[in-house]
Amino acid sequence: MRLEGTRIAVTGASRGIGRALVLGLLARGAGVVAIARDGAALAALPGERVERLTCDLADPVARTALIEQLSDGRRLDGLINNAGIQIEDDLTAGLAGAGERIETELAVNLAAPMHLSAGLLPVLGRGPQAVLVNVNSGLALAPKRSAVVYCASKAGLGSFTRGLRYQVEDAGLPVRVIDAVMPLVATDMTAGRGAGKIMAEQAAEALLSGVEAGQDEIWIGKARSARVLHRLAPGLLQRMLRNG
Repeated sequence: MRLEGTRIAVTGASRGIGRALVLGLLARGAGVVAIARDGAALAALPGERVERLTCDLADPVARTALIEQLSDGRRLDGLINNAGIQIEDDLTAGLAGAGERIETELAVNLAAPMHLSAGLLPVLGRGPQAVLVNVNSGLALAPKRSAVVYCASKAGLGSFTRGLRYQVEDAGLPVRVIDAVMPLVATDMTAGRGAGKIMAEQAAEALLSGVEAGQDEIWIGKARSARVLHRLAPGLLQRMLRNG
């Protein structure tokens, strides 16, 4: 898929991988609909071909309003569900506010991509070709003990993406549904966690190159090795990722 001249929506666009995706798309000649909660951070994004929309993706009412904004009759050639949060929680300590945190994490990481995908597939399906990319994590294959809800949300997102691809193929929609699986990336979310991170710019470049190459699954950096280990020695991968 040629990205030049396309119009692509990116969630979580104000920082990290999302910001790098915006810049990468602009460099390829695409127009971008940048979506995030932080309006000030969106305003700081460079580029005349950037539309900026604020949305709290944890709020289903706000998501519905966003879908309506993006269903205004203009072409939309892609949606990259990139926004995500990771909350480290020890659920053995009981609820103590964990219930609300669980709901928020699942809303942003899983419900929002589901909601936006379902709401915008008819819009994406209007053109000759489009892409719908869900940004996933290697932790979907095996969880780490400090972020069990995040890992569960990503495992669910992977299953949703594959199942949605089946539906889109059976319906004959001209939309490629892509699972983009990230390794540990240096972002605000991962600050102080783990080692061996890649830069957000590297992650974004690999994702966009995979879109251009027509891949249904884009395994980035060390996530490729995790995929092989998951097939050959799942117990080993689980032990490796257990402590993050």
